[in-house]
Amino acid sequence: MQLSEIREQIIAGLHQARPDVPDIGGATRIVQDLELDSVAVMDFILSVEDRFDISIPLDRVADIVTVDDLAQVVERLGNAERA
Repeated sequence: MQLSEIREQIIAGLHQARPDVPDIGGATRIVQDLELDSVAVMDFILSVEDRFDISIPLDRVADIVTVDDLAQVVERLGNAERA
């Protein structure tokens, strides 16, 4: 799956979590811009793992700030698991 497709699916999921935020894009900061608390972030990460059939290590989660950061991690892990 291409990075743009992954990003679109992540954005769609974030729109479900925060339907009141109209403009979510690659540069959107998941915690600061969307005002998600730590529990909501972990719930969303778990839903992303399920959607893409991957497992994101907790040490990588701490480095995810933006939607693009998350999409890149998903792409790398997805490619690694398929190899």
